[in-house]
Amino acid sequence: MAKPTYKQAYLVLGVSVLSLNVATLSYAEESKTHKSSETDITLDTLVITSSPQTSPLTVVTDPKQPRQPVPASDGADYLKTIPGFSVVRKGGSNGDPVFRGMFGSRLNILTDGGTILGGCGGRMDAPTSYIAPETYDRITLIKGPQTVIWGPTASAGTILFERDPQYFYNPEAHISGSVLFGTDGRFDKTLDAIGGNQYGYFRFTGNQAKSNDYHDGDGKRIHSKWNKWNGDLAAGITPDEDTLLELTAGRGNGEARYADRGMDGSRFLRESYGARFVKSNINDVLTKVEAQVYYNYINHVMDNFRLRHMNPSKNWMESNPDRRTLGGRISTTWEWSDFKLQTGVDAKRDTHRNKNRQMMLTTKGWTKDAYFTNYGAFGELTWYTNDKNRIITGARADHYKVKAEQTDQERTKTLPSGFIRYEHDLTSSPTTLYAGLGHAERFPDYWELFSSANKKAIFNKLGPEKTTQIDFGAQYDNGRLSAWASGYVGWINDYILFTQQGSANNANNINARVMGGELGSAYKLTDHWSTDASLAYSWGKNSTQNKALPQMPPLEVRLGLNYQREKWSAGALLRLADSQHRVAVNQGNVTGKDFGKSSGFAIFSLNAGYDINKNLKLTAGVDNLFDKYYVEHLNRAGVNMFGFSANQQLPEPGRTLWTKLSFDF
Repeated sequence: MAKPTYKQAYLVLGVSVLSLNVATLSYAEESKTHKSSETDITLDTLVITSSPQTSPLTVVTDPKQPRQPVPASDGADYLKTIPGFSVVRKGGSNGDPVFRGMFGSRLNILTDGGTILGGCGGRMDAPTSYIAPETYDRITLIKGPQTVIWGPTASAGTILFERDPQYFYNPEAHISGSVLFGTDGRFDKTLDAIGGNQYGYFRFTGNQAKSNDYHDGDGKRIHSKWNKWNGDLAAGITPDEDTLLELTAGRGNGEARYADRGMDGSRFLRESYGARFVKSNINDVLTKVEAQVYYNYINHVMDNFRLRHMNPSKNWMESNPDRRTLGGRISTTWEWSDFKLQTGVDAKRDTHRNKNRQMMLTTKGWTKDAYFTNYGAFGELTWYTNDKNRIITGARADHYKVKAEQTDQERTKTLPSGFIRYEHDLTSSPTTLYAGLGHAERFPDYWELFSSANKKAIFNKLGPEKTTQIDFGAQYDNGRLSAWASGYVGWINDYILFTQQGSANNANNINARVMGGELGSAYKLTDHWSTDASLAYSWGKNSTQNKALPQMPPLEVRLGLNYQREKWSAGALLRLADSQHRVAVNQGNVTGKDFGKSSGFAIFSLNAGYDINKNLKLTAGVDNLFDKYYVEHLNRAGVNMFGFSANQQLPEPGRTLWTKLSFDF
């Protein structure tokens, strides 16, 4: 008799726990009122180990809550608690987020409605490197090409890092924050201070976070030290409850060691400015008008001598890209008895430059290499056909123009995107079913057009990606049990694929198919005990070459057991990842490639919490309790100067202890 594979074992284990939770549906209280599709189904918890889907295709999570495993202070690490997300590790911080095996601009990432982009051609500074999640109020994920209102439609998903405007009826002030200590010199500080009255407010959010080199499960030190800080100010004018004018300004910087390449990041400078105007309840039909402008600038320095020991006889090198992004958006919301319509226009312009130094002797001035502009118009309509059924549909058109300054090449293109989705609330059960069809056409981004070895030849030949995808699923919540499932099947024409040939990384178009999904549940066993479970799987095929699509994460299962009583809480997390045998060696994207097949692993972690009083909470955890050595499938390879052999991928941190004190006054 054949032995079961790890994948079969993980599937049985994960589905068994999910089925055990869902089996209690027949015993649910039928008298409970059905919650709307936007109701948050999360159970009370002190430490977040997995972020569930909260409404059809939408995940909302609080970045200020403690998380396990303890994340680095950048945006990518915080997304890992959402089923379906992976992160390509490069060092201790600044990984690259991947959702359902999709990477780069297939994910639309916005901070307070604005776009921020990195400068490094190899994505050392991914956009999430400049985001400090704990300084935001909320992270929202919208899966698939199922919204058109947040800029060019993303085929994989839209991620919103958002801060809420503030309204006060009386003069008051509020301060909150946290301090975190951990293994390998981890030390984070976060502060959020707000004050105002009925006429306006001021808000400061800031953080400083650092860590030394981490150690893997075998005790080996990994070149990964990092240090970051951010500070953002907001000033709002609120002459009445329906009017807001807000001005914002922010700045941040940092440095980070990288074990996967010949340079480190010695500067991650960010400057951000913005303004937004919101007018609500204008009349019975026109319910809201919003206008926003933003400016984001990054200045990134990469070198091989500041953060690592460098042989004086070697060639000292420094690269200094920068990028300016200027954008704006105007939208209106209209409501009738059975309809809600949001329409608007948006625009974005970004410029990329670079300068280099060698041996600290020769300095070259700024060289502009890329100039992008995008103008879009959109409309998104919700039709409430009755109190149990909704049809949501949207369409947008985007006009692109890009210029390669050094080769004097230019191209323009107008691309359509759209979707339609049906949602139905069952009468006999607190369940929502949904299914949608979306289409997104994505223009090649900077990294695809300018980072490949064949960039001049492909500038006018690399076609836009065209994704057509069916998204479907279900949501259930009866108060004691919540369960959800989200699946997708997609066809991608002109998928942009990178293939490494020697030292060259070439981009070209292929056709591909993708499918997979996520499912999860949370169940209150008693007043004090609860369980949660989630499963995520992604599959892709390169139809053109009849082989696996690269950089697909393996099957992953998370199982949690939690206890909460009065002021105390405790939890255990078991994370299971299967081996991955569907690979395309030396193919991938600008950041990662498939090195070969990978092994599965199981990681066990513990956490605990205590409410000292209504203002203070203490949490602590042990990640990777058994100090296991393991490597994620989506990962970079280390360089030989740090003791890595050819194509040896970076290991994850070993046992990590941490404690966090949160305050709220």
